[in-house]
Amino acid sequence: MRFEKLSENKIRITLTVNDLKEKDIDFHDFMSNPLETQDLFIDILREANEQIGFNTTNYNVKIEALAMIDGDFVVNITRSPEVEKMHYVCTPKRKFKVHKKATNLDLAQAVYKFDNFDDYYYFIQYLYQNDLSKSYLIAKKIIVYSYQNCYFLLLSDINSEYKNILRFSSSVTEFGTYITNSTLLISKLQECGNIVLKHNALKTSLKYFETKKQPI
Repeated sequence: MRFEKLSENKIRITLTVNDLKEKDIDFHDFMSNPLETQDLFIDILREANEQIGFNTTNYNVKIEALAMIDGDFVVNITRSPEVEKMHYVCTPKRKFKVHKKATNLDLAQAVYKFDNFDDYYYFIQYLYQNDLSKSYLIAKKIIVYSYQNCYFLLLSDINSEYKNILRFSSSVTEFGTYITNSTLLISKLQECGNIVLKHNALKTSLKYFETKKQPI
């Protein structure tokens, strides 16, 4: 089981097939049993506190369980300010295997929407801190636009052979939203949007963190 801190109030826990076997879990049966679901998540939250100090006591907690293309299972946990009662939310609730969350990067282009620039910043920071600093190889042309108070990452001529394409796909959807049927939006961005970063926006952004690491 691998624990990753995405932000101050959000973590990701990756469970491999072997992790599930060690816990003697059949995930299809498990996801249809709310009591077992709650018991496992309580154990996961306890271990998250022990491993990386992610304490959810007196916090409202949202839990999303996702199936990845490579067979791993990912549990995203978000805590919000203190409330009187803790809630456990598991998505999907039933047949786990048919609810895989994965971006289709077999297309020539892809667009991701970030609600604000901070979300984009934390996404780049995550790439840099998790051995994904070569993510700029994912496409030949990468541009960041601002449009209607949001930020959009446009990937063109996507390299489907990029070795970390699945990890990139999984990571970006933690901070932004994948836009389906994006042809019209791309036209709008090119016509009305403002270019924030052009050429290879990911390379430029990641270089910022490399520069910060250099001693003054």
